[in-house]
Amino acid sequence: MTRILPMKAHRFQKICANPPHLFNPPSHFYLIWEFRKRSNERFTQSLIGTQSFTHLHIHSLNLKQHIEALIFAAPQPTALADIRAVLQEAMQAEVGEADILEAIGQIRAQFADEAFAFELVEIAGGWQFLTKGAYHHTIAVHLKQVTRKRLSQAALETLAIIAYKQPVSKSELEEIRGVSCDYAVQKLLEKELVQIAGRSEGPGRPLLYATTDKFMDYLGIRSLQDLPKLKDFAGAENVVGDAPALEELVKQV
Repeated sequence: MTRILPMKAHRFQKICANPPHLFNPPSHFYLIWEFRKRSNERFTQSLIGTQSFTHLHIHSLNLKQHIEALIFAAPQPTALADIRAVLQEAMQAEVGEADILEAIGQIRAQFADEAFAFELVEIAGGWQFLTKGAYHHTIAVHLKQVTRKRLSQAALETLAIIAYKQPVSKSELEEIRGVSCDYAVQKLLEKELVQIAGRSEGPGRPLLYATTDKFMDYLGIRSLQDLPKLKDFAGAENVVGDAPALEELVKQV
């Protein structure tokens, strides 16, 4: 086993300053040089992530992909300050605005290619992925078909009561239908066919519901006066059993 002999400091520095391939030192000198070299490598690696190495560290973490994922997942345009705040917290490192703008420029250039159906657009003080103009008609047809999906029987019954008795509270709806109307009302609110029209003056001041302009567009009528009259639904000759008429149901409350 080779023993490392003591030496003077200036001689040690001279040896370590010259790589072993430039001279032929004794084996114990080479061991000292190798120890010094590996120590320097560990010291350099420990600096990664500090201020001196921040730029190198950030780009090694795929900054562009992180920004692309963030903007894609956001429901509205994402501002530069928001992007920076998220990245700095996620990466635990300082992220410069110049680096973010550079990455955004790369993303925009990438999705500008005709191979992609959407692009990164600067809008409303931030950035958002939007479909390209060439595909707007396809999206419009899809949205039109989605809005035309038929309502469930429970939702139709709830909507009919709201239309003829508005403004009406949920407790009144449930008293007429005899079942809970929470899910039906929620679906009608999501489809923007009904809206909250205020609060009742009764105990607890419950919310009141009424129809929207979209409801009239949905039925193709100009106003609520154009709704079919309840008497138009009366048809005793076509009724089987003792089921109450719609007019009677609506007048129960």
